[in-house]
Amino acid sequence: MVETRKVLDEFNTYVPGRSKKEIAQKYGIKEENIIKLGSNENPWGASPKAKQAIIDCVDEINRYPESNHEYLKEEIARYAGVDKDMVIVGGDGADELFDVLAKALIDPDDEFIVHPPTYTYYEYVFKQHNAKAVYASWNVEENCLDVESVLNNITDRTKAIFLCTPNNPTGGLIAQEDIVRIIESTDALVVVDEAYWEFSETNNVNLLSEYDNVFIIRTFSKVMGLAGLRIGYGLTSPELVEKMSRIKPVFSLTVPSQRAVIATLSDEDYIKESTKKSIEEREYLYDSISRIDNVKIYPSKSNYLLMDIRETGFTAAQLSAKLMEYGVIVRDCTSFQEMDEYYIRISVETHPKNVKFVKILEEVVG
Repeated sequence: MVETRKVLDEFNTYVPGRSKKEIAQKYGIKEENIIKLGSNENPWGASPKAKQAIIDCVDEINRYPESNHEYLKEEIARYAGVDKDMVIVGGDGADELFDVLAKALIDPDDEFIVHPPTYTYYEYVFKQHNAKAVYASWNVEENCLDVESVLNNITDRTKAIFLCTPNNPTGGLIAQEDIVRIIESTDALVVVDEAYWEFSETNNVNLLSEYDNVFIIRTFSKVMGLAGLRIGYGLTSPELVEKMSRIKPVFSLTVPSQRAVIATLSDEDYIKESTKKSIEEREYLYDSISRIDNVKIYPSKSNYLLMDIRETGFTAAQLSAKLMEYGVIVRDCTSFQEMDEYYIRISVETHPKNVKFVKILEEVVG
């Protein structure tokens, strides 16, 4: 057998949300009847303008896409409120940019700080480049970052600090004053993951004009409804953008994905309505599930919510499997570091499906 890098022996395969097709085949349920609450997607679909833009460019897919993305970066900069030279775009969602960041920052034995439970892909990528993970803490009960645990773990080997706000999977925010404390305590790059910022109706873009060690990362997979096209973007200093651009894949962003992003950003009504409906459904789920006695649900500023189901008599794995029999896909959070076997994350669906899910949950755990 071919010998691979020893670091790969430390890895488990990344655990994504279950697909509708998988559940439909296993349980004999029609795909349109499945309630998918496991992947934090936009259940209302993409902007009609984005769909039309993809159709309109079909005769161009025999040509390579633009490599510099100049017009696309102009539109993203306008939306984000920054200069164009502060924008970098990735063609595998935000995940590509995490990989490029690791390549740009990490020498062997450098350190990076994460605050589990949080998005696991930071660690998944940076460890591949022989960086050492150092763990701060997220207080699940209070749904907030333990800022001192970050500050106390900064050393001269720290190259990056990941701050997820809203945090995945808990939905809590990190106060900007706490982010600033961390930024001002280090020369390391502070990576502020704002994948879900639209749902929180707050962001930290203003920090980019004050500090050069900030990298804000975002995606078009959530409120923009383009998860299947895999587009992410970063906002940071022009100097870091230029360095990252030297090693970023040249043609990772396809012609259809570029056109879809530009069209979506032009559809302000779609973005506003998509955000509004997601927030309304998040609050509906929170209010409804709060009335179920043996389930604890945490307030969230994202399009997903965390549930503690230990009083139901089920583990997360057991309840997830039981709900799948009803055609409901949720996220078992056992694979998230620092979470035990009693947490489940749910994301918003359309209102009829959310109503149906609440009834099923009441029936199963009641």
